[in-house]
Amino acid sequence: MDLPALFSTVLWAIAGDASPLVVETVWSVVETVLSIEDWQFVFRNADYLLGGVVITIVLTVVSILLGFVLGFPAGAVETYGDGYLRSAVRNVGILLRGTPILVIMIYMYFVMPIEYLLGPINAAFGGLDILLGPTPFAAPDGIGTAFFAATLALGLRSAAYQSQIFRGALSSIDDGQMEAARSIGMSRFEAIRHVVVPQALRRSVPGFQNEFTIVLKDTSIAFAIGLGELLKRSDDLFVQQTTAVLEVFLFASLIYFVLTFGTNRTLDYVENYFAIPGESS
Repeated sequence: MDLPALFSTVLWAIAGDASPLVVETVWSVVETVLSIEDWQFVFRNADYLLGGVVITIVLTVVSILLGFVLGFPAGAVETYGDGYLRSAVRNVGILLRGTPILVIMIYMYFVMPIEYLLGPINAAFGGLDILLGPTPFAAPDGIGTAFFAATLALGLRSAAYQSQIFRGALSSIDDGQMEAARSIGMSRFEAIRHVVVPQALRRSVPGFQNEFTIVLKDTSIAFAIGLGELLKRSDDLFVQQTTAVLEVFLFASLIYFVLTFGTNRTLDYVENYFAIPGESS
């Protein structure tokens, strides 16, 4: 059965007396979507795109972890700190949040001495390989400086936003709980660590979920510095077969949707599982 021809006949039958220009326009769009040859090209190269998916996932996870490691202490300093340290953390956060991620990424890649930072890191991983045998932590071949620059850019910008998520969560804990902890002999640090922080982390999950999704989608900006993530590999494919532009990007969009949907549902479960008893989720 000739599917395009059948669809064309049905379209003309439905259109009736409609303008031929409208019918031809609609048909040209449908014909593009139903291009079997272009879809076959996409599926033949699906493994190449899935390689980009792996890089996208790894970049997202590493960037989020870097953002957490830097963002949580920054949020704590903004909440409980004082003086020059608090002012410095706040101003750096404002600078990072106010700068487009594309500008940060380009700066990291073309201005920062990434190769000098990568040298000690690769040497450290090499030492682990010697002491412990092969490890999964060595940077894969072909990624190098672009991956490291993208990780720094996404991680630092995420840290600036996560600091506000954690600052709000820490501030939401009633002051009476701190006073109660101090009244039973805890120091201020112990009260924050054992009473405030566990509750704040639970309350921060919804905001963290939003930030995780943003970082996942912003990994596509690494296309600008040549990192072979999903968007860059999609571009590589439609350069090879220019008629498959729509099909390639529909396929890539579907992958992004699956990743985002799966992440949101997973973090919804985490939020419900760790919800503070008595509080509505």
